[in-house]
Amino acid sequence: MKKQLTIVGIVILTLLIADQTLKLYIKSNFLPWDQCNILGEWFKLRYSENQGMAFGTTFGTAIWHKLALSIFRLVAVFFIAYYIIREARKGVKTEYLIAISLILTGATGNLLDSMFHDYLYPFDPCHQYNWMEGTGNFAKCGDFAENIEVRHHGFLLGSVVDMFQFDMTWPDWVPLVGGSEVFPAIWNLADACISIGVFMLLIRQKVYFPKKEKAT
Repeated sequence: MKKQLTIVGIVILTLLIADQTLKLYIKSNFLPWDQCNILGEWFKLRYSENQGMAFGTTFGTAIWHKLALSIFRLVAVFFIAYYIIREARKGVKTEYLIAISLILTGATGNLLDSMFHDYLYPFDPCHQYNWMEGTGNFAKCGDFAENIEVRHHGFLLGSVVDMFQFDMTWPDWVPLVGGSEVFPAIWNLADACISIGVFMLLIRQKVYFPKKEKAT
């Protein structure tokens, strides 16, 4: 059990440090929608922020929408961490614990953005990613004649930083999707951790949850 939890802890800590370091680098050095190529022109770093869930999906603009999402992540992190410890005590496969820990890492990474980014960086109502219609929260931006409607900000209300983008389109001859983007969402390392963890659970479920042989 101790060895398994040590391995899981190293995986979580390493990926969390990488996730947060990359986000802080992007937020400190890129302007909105700045981009640079990583692999050719099809895989890029592109600075974006979102108030919603994984891969830029949205939940709502009211303050309780964001709070509900952040509190859900917080509760999920505690329950997943408890589950990992409980399963380690049962002696389950280390690979299974790593799959669960990837999901925990992703949830924690995006939660940390919401918890602390508004304290690490002063809130700027003129920043494009802080604009959000429907919040009822207005702020003065420079010399603009009218106040701008901005997102709610503070503890658990910070935006999630995204940076990876596949800049590819389907060939025109492909039915239904020809000419459209292969994967238009901009995502981060935390999103990738969640996706890989879920993917491992799906394709390896027969290994993780073997059927018990019936007694003859």
